[in-house]
Amino acid sequence: MRRRLLVQVMAIAALPLFVAPAFAAGEGGSGQTTTCKKGEVWDKKKNKCVKPQYGMLDDDSIYEAGHDLAMAGRYDEAISVLTLAANKQDPRILNYLGYSHRHSGRVTVGLGYYEEALRIDPNYTLVREYLGEAHLQIGDLSGAQQQLQEIEKRTGKGSREYGMLSEQIDHFLRS
Repeated sequence: MRRRLLVQVMAIAALPLFVAPAFAAGEGGSGQTTTCKKGEVWDKKKNKCVKPQYGMLDDDSIYEAGHDLAMAGRYDEAISVLTLAANKQDPRILNYLGYSHRHSGRVTVGLGYYEEALRIDPNYTLVREYLGEAHLQIGDLSGAQQQLQEIEKRTGKGSREYGMLSEQIDHFLRS
């Protein structure tokens, strides 16, 4: 218990170092984006940048920051942020934990997060796309094709996820 608390406190203390540029407004209507100064995070309730405090960030803010960090290629920082989520069973959080671990070279760990996200929400096609890509990373064409079929069942061939995974499979076959 004491060690877990210490890890959480250290993670919160390090939070400003990791996510300051990632927390931004823009999802809520105006389309305007505000980036916080170093050491601050976006507080949706106050609608402004503030110094982070333990427990102040909701899971949506944690997800958005983790997503932004992952998309920026800052995978270990994304993992540090995403693990702060209160809801450890949020498929969005699990998806980007999987994505970040996979891109950090820990494909097997990533696979576990993807599988857990799909156990909770089998219709989450973005997870299926990323899971298919993970299968390709380990040379499992059949696993990737299975995920492509699952995406097609849920969204048809016109979805972004179907197109992206299909393209990755084609690239894999040409290699």
